[in-house]
Amino acid sequence: MADITRRLGWRHLRGAPTAHIRHHRSGTLVHDGPGLSFWFRPLSAALSEVPVDDRELAMTFHARTSDFQDVSVQATVTYRIADPAVAAARLDFSVDPDTGAWRGTPLEQLGTLLTETAQQHALDVLARTPLAAALVDGVTAVRERVASGLGAEPRLPATGIEVVAVRVMALRPEPEVERALRTPAREQIQQEADRATYERRAVAVERERTIAENELASRIELARREEQLVEQRGTNARREAEEEAAADAVRARAEAARSVRLAEAEAERSVKLAEAEAARSLRLTEAETVRSRQLAEAEAARTALLADAEAARAVRVARAEAEGARELGEARAEAQAAWLRVHTEAGVDGATTLHALTATRLAENLPRIDSVTVSPDVLTGLLARLAPGAAE
Repeated sequence: MADITRRLGWRHLRGAPTAHIRHHRSGTLVHDGPGLSFWFRPLSAALSEVPVDDRELAMTFHARTSDFQDVSVQATVTYRIADPAVAAARLDFSVDPDTGAWRGTPLEQLGTLLTETAQQHALDVLARTPLAAALVDGVTAVRERVASGLGAEPRLPATGIEVVAVRVMALRPEPEVERALRTPAREQIQQEADRATYERRAVAVERERTIAENELASRIELARREEQLVEQRGTNARREAEEEAAADAVRARAEAARSVRLAEAEAERSVKLAEAEAARSLRLTEAETVRSRQLAEAEAARTALLADAEAARAVRVARAEAEGARELGEARAEAQAAWLRVHTEAGVDGATTLHALTATRLAENLPRIDSVTVSPDVLTGLLARLAPGAAE
């Protein structure tokens, strides 16, 4: 797409080297060529931009072979616009003077033209070819036919188009047909694989037989050597028994001599220990006697001291109790005397005082009484006796 710049009512166009620019002003061709750069007025200018580079057109279409099998063809056509003036006259390559974009879709028109033309020639060659031949030589045949057909197509030069190359990448049948065609080859490959498996198994069986024979021979040789080993072990065992018996005799004699020496040494040591134990026991007995006597004397002295202390304490306690009893009796006697003196001074006779003392002692010794009922007669007589003047 051309690069157009605006400046004060003018437009400046800068084209690419692969784009052919045609500028008409009032019907007159002013600029014509690739990679141009010029100023123009948008109201009087007619611009066309034709690409002159090589372009790739990928196409995929379906065809039917002579045995009515559907195949898909994948091809690519490389083309270019060889005559930009003819192409601009036959197709709409005009561009907007403000944006530089094509007003139409010329490349899509060219793609449709090339695709339909190539598809026509491919269908023509495949319609007369069976599927098996198409799969073997169809790619080359289709490529050559499409290339020759596009080269001989009169409309392409009339439109300014030149076909550069034609490539056919694949020619494939339907998936079910393709799997069916692959089956014989797969079966043959499987048969070859099975044959190789059987041969490998036969070789394995032969090798296993050889291995079994070798193992059997090895076992026979091993049994013979084991027999020799048993005989040699018996001989060695007899020799070991004889050597062991001789060694046991030597050890027994040495053990007896050692036991005699140990018994003598033990007896001597026991005598020495008995003598030492007797002496130690005698010393311990004497020491124990002295210590017992000392302990008895200390215990007797301690007992005497304790007895003296206990007697002195008992005397002091008895004196203290006697002194307390005497002081308590004197205090009670003085209290009683004071109590009697108070009654005597109050003018109460001796009988009344004795009655009062008797009532006091009786009240102190009577059990608990919750309530007492006093009749008026008793209260009057009592008051009369206590205070004759108060009754009146």
